[in-house]
Amino acid sequence: MTWTGIVSQVLEIVVALALAPLLTGWVNQWRARLQNRSAPGLLQPYKVLHKLFHKDSVVAEHASPLFRAVPYLVFGCMALASSIVPTLSTDLPLAPAADAIALVGLFALARVFISLAAMDIGTSFGSLGARREMLIGFLAEPALLMVLFSASLISRSTSLTTVVETLAHRELAIYPALAFAGVAFTMVSLAENARVPVDNPATHLELTMIHEALILEYSGRHLALIEWAASLKLFAYSCIGLALFFPWGIAEAHAPLAMLLALPALVGKLAIGGFLLAVLETLAAKMRIFRVPEFLASAFLLAVLGMLVHLLLASGGGA
Repeated sequence: MTWTGIVSQVLEIVVALALAPLLTGWVNQWRARLQNRSAPGLLQPYKVLHKLFHKDSVVAEHASPLFRAVPYLVFGCMALASSIVPTLSTDLPLAPAADAIALVGLFALARVFISLAAMDIGTSFGSLGARREMLIGFLAEPALLMVLFSASLISRSTSLTTVVETLAHRELAIYPALAFAGVAFTMVSLAENARVPVDNPATHLELTMIHEALILEYSGRHLALIEWAASLKLFAYSCIGLALFFPWGIAEAHAPLAMLLALPALVGKLAIGGFLLAVLETLAAKMRIFRVPEFLASAFLLAVLGMLVHLLLASGGGA
């Protein structure tokens, strides 16, 4: 463990915590503009977090200690997921933990805890949201694993740092497998982050809620941590997509000065990705909850097709 690795790891965590609400504000602003609505300020998520952190938390009398602990657990999972994804450099002390399976496990752990907390209070909407959240997770996690495995077959490793180093620093080549995986990853990201067409993060209709139904009973600092964790999850998924499909600009392990260019490159790629997400949400309509399994099953099939295409091309090239 070198001092440059420690600096890059700390910088990644600080950038994730600082830029995650900004990415959410950027997407919300462009979404409002594209829909001809008055756009909120770019710093609105920070103002909301500041307001919530200065409010008292109201907790139900029969809430268990799990209900109080879940916001901290979910926030910790999302912060750890953001820190193990190589966004600025591949020289990370947590790089051995940046395994594809471990990353999916972190997202699954956060989902299980927030679903348990939603059911802990015993409200109908909390239980409804928990069941829907687990249904989406049950279908989305295998598709996400297949996407990560498609990139792992190219680099022959499930480590995200190895995948980035392999894809970013080899000769420019066209990988048809990544085209299928890219479409599948986009579909999974929309479902996992409660975006249109699977869910609407701005909805106020209880019967159509998925993510929002889970957190109706939270307030104050607990709600602030969950909202911050939701922004971190969007940031983490965005960085996973950039690491798999647009890894250029990420510094190598032995090039610490390249991090000076890695941060502007990351901000630029996130800005473009946030704009495209807002465009996609504007053009798409929210689907019925009964169509979500078909949507995620299609993502799974596309990811599997990407793996099969890579294996067929590799066997043909070897012959």
